[in-house]
Amino acid sequence: MSWLTNFVRPKLRALVGKDVPDNLWHKCTKCEQMLFHRDLVENLSVCHHCGHHMRISAKQRLESLFDGRDYRRVALTPSPQDPLKFKDLKKYSDRLKDARAHTKEDDAVLVAFGQIGGKPVVVAAFDFHFMGGSMGAAVGNALVDAAREAVKRRAALLVCSASGGARMQEGILSLMQMARSTVGVCMVREAGLPYLTLLSDPTAGGVTASFAMLGDVAIAEPGATICFAGRRVIEQTIRHKLPDDFQTAEHLLDHGMIDLVVHRKDLPGTIGTLLSHLMPH
Repeated sequence: MSWLTNFVRPKLRALVGKDVPDNLWHKCTKCEQMLFHRDLVENLSVCHHCGHHMRISAKQRLESLFDGRDYRRVALTPSPQDPLKFKDLKKYSDRLKDARAHTKEDDAVLVAFGQIGGKPVVVAAFDFHFMGGSMGAAVGNALVDAAREAVKRRAALLVCSASGGARMQEGILSLMQMARSTVGVCMVREAGLPYLTLLSDPTAGGVTASFAMLGDVAIAEPGATICFAGRRVIEQTIRHKLPDDFQTAEHLLDHGMIDLVVHRKDLPGTIGTLLSHLMPH
């Protein structure tokens, strides 16, 4: 498969006399440099060669943000399973089973309560590994539950997006979550509480067109793709070549669509500083 698999691993096994774990090394998806697993974990899944921010799970996101990695999960409202009995190349129910087996989670969003910079925060974190972080009824329920929890606890709400958009297997029910999530944002605003968004790679489709771009402060990770429609669709529609950095976090910052681009290791400090101004008491 590669020199690492075919040459290096057998040499290591011969040297140490036991199996070498398959996940000992990772390849950066941008610069293709090989990264030692322990170094990658310590660097929060950011390549130390090129600075590329790799996708992380919702659990990793929560652990990287909360003070002392200390947080409590929030129980979420159950949602209908496969309401349309949808089937494409595979049954939707089977796709859900596979995604749950892979991530060990019920759906694409986790909600937790804790502190960031000493301020109370409810965080709703997307996991792109669960069906591309797509937004169905369960995700809509999670976002509304997160908003209610924030109001109940008089806490800020932070939504960390990583999603390809609406979940096609739920049809119009998926599109309805754009409105439901926006209602959740309004609940937080009416309570006089801050609502922050953290846009990671990718944030696209109906997620971008709803709650992801409604934050009082919109923060993005370096290099994150943030868009509604994909580059290829736009280029074919307008018949024009787009800039190389089109739809990146940096491009959106330059054009005033987001407020900050922040390195992953600096996110807790930046969010804590923002909350100290937005929640002085």
